[in-house]
Amino acid sequence: MLFRSNALNATAAAALAAGQGIDTGSIVEALATFRSVKRRLEVRAVAAGVTIIDDFAHHPTAIRETLKALRAAYPGQRLWAVLEPRSNTLRRNVFERELVESLALADGIVVAGVFKQESIPEGERMHPDKVVAALVRGGHDATLFATADDIVQGLTPRLNPGDVVAILSNGGFDGIYEKLPRQLERRA
Repeated sequence: MLFRSNALNATAAAALAAGQGIDTGSIVEALATFRSVKRRLEVRAVAAGVTIIDDFAHHPTAIRETLKALRAAYPGQRLWAVLEPRSNTLRRNVFERELVESLALADGIVVAGVFKQESIPEGERMHPDKVVAALVRGGHDATLFATADDIVQGLTPRLNPGDVVAILSNGGFDGIYEKLPRQLERRA
């Protein structure tokens, strides 16, 4: 599956290589054999007709581009964004507005509690309840669940065959990548 961001990255890499004197044949061969990187729009499972994608989300801009790429790759399919605010950027309130704008690109949004929130100074903490409230005020289907287990239990009944779930986290997210497909298969 080719995403716009991958095409842009490949073009930049090819231009850089050509600028360094690498022959065209070697560049073409390298691009043809490149298998992408883990945790960037990586399909982790298709369970009960639901496609589950892992993306190393760490910033609202990356989330926006990921959701735009998924919209293009899965036209007409319902897109869910499941966010674990885990990176140092997302755990802080400085980008709450941008986060709301990025997540609004999904049809359904689930936000987890902030990972190790206590390690962020209180005045700098991102408040997932505020993000969810802003999304709901904007007419979006958004829900806050404290844990990965709560997300699996709350989201599974809402998922239908053909849905795409983008799990956005830069960490293990308490095993949600395995728990969600397992629960979907049990339900089926």
